[in-house]
Amino acid sequence: MKLSREEVIHIAALARMGLSEAEIEKAREQLANILENFEVLKEIDTTNVPPTAQSINLSNVMREDTPRESLAVEQVLANAPDREEDLFKLRPVLE
Repeated sequence: MKLSREEVIHIAALARMGLSEAEIEKAREQLANILENFEVLKEIDTTNVPPTAQSINLSNVMREDTPRESLAVEQVLANAPDREEDLFKLRPVLE
């Protein structure tokens, strides 16, 4: 699928990318190649494949949740950029 120069400029603007003339031509070729690959993929029969199919079986690997000693306050706050007594001190996030 061929893309026009204007389409590439429009896509770059949507992605907030500034492209030079050479980059526009390179992106045009690369995007056209990607779209051609999708055209090939559209030919594959996926009627019997569920939408959430995985290529491998997934399973959660969980370790036993066992209690253990906590770190000392000084160890936890050793690399804190700012602290107030035994607490992390942060700038307000909400006004």
